[in-house]
Amino acid sequence: MLNVVALLGRLTADPELRKTPNGVSVTTFTVAVNRSYVKQGGERQTDFIDVVAWRSTAEFITKYFRKGQMIAVQGSIQTRSYEDKQGNKRKAVEISADNVYFADSKGSSQGGQHNNSYGAPDYSSAPAPAAPSFSQGSADDFAVVDDNEDLPF
Repeated sequence: MLNVVALLGRLTADPELRKTPNGVSVTTFTVAVNRSYVKQGGERQTDFIDVVAWRSTAEFITKYFRKGQMIAVQGSIQTRSYEDKQGNKRKAVEISADNVYFADSKGSSQGGQHNNSYGAPDYSSAPAPAAPSFSQGSADDFAVVDDNEDLPF
């Protein structure tokens, strides 16, 4: 069986950290995700997807993410049944986040009031690794391997 979800969208509100009676950290939040298609003559639709995160993932999200910020979520779909206050049976569908990632560009402030002061490491000043150059060397650096002999390793 396979149950894998990947989302990329914006947080609709600041995530808040809560604790279960046993002291386990948990947060629930909603991600606004644009649909990948637009009906001709229509506007792009947006889905609002509920996400739950537990333990250190929940703590990370509430510490570093804010409303309007782009977030990438990797996890799985979970369903649960419950009874509401009026005694009606309800079913909830949500994403259980296994991993989350920053998805905004560093200087982006669209949609949220963040300025990269949320403690994330700043790698922007690190030099980019040099691309390997394959133009160096010559054909003499290669040797023909005879298929009839044992391999040299």
